[in-house]
Amino acid sequence: MGRILAIDYGTKRVGLAVTDVLQIAANPLDTVHAKDALAYIKAYVQREPVEAIVIGMPRRLSGEDSDATQHVVGFMRTLQREFASIPVHTIDERFTSKMAQAAMLAGGLKKKARQDKGTVDRVSAAIILQSYLESKNIL
Repeated sequence: MGRILAIDYGTKRVGLAVTDVLQIAANPLDTVHAKDALAYIKAYVQREPVEAIVIGMPRRLSGEDSDATQHVVGFMRTLQREFASIPVHTIDERFTSKMAQAAMLAGGLKKKARQDKGTVDRVSAAIILQSYLESKNIL
């Protein structure tokens, strides 16, 4: 059984999270610059078996595409080309940044750590991944 890799894609930073090998828990992994994201993911997939990739899909409150949706779709297509044998799934990422902030506050992180956008992106990726894991168990 391989890990599941989650991506919170942004045009500046990309937050990453992974499951444990049993796919029980989501853990923040890293934050990388958007231009380095594909190379980072390729290197990670070579080191660790990855069973699936989950990418957060930005939506407006109404459910319509947001301004960022086209960027995420483009990156998702690149992932599908580069990793043809690994399924790529999407999941609604509305409110993940706010949820990440709340989780960091509840976890006791100091204000300076909560303001670090890289930390927020990693935690957002973990929330995206946890949502995906929960949706799999509901079926």
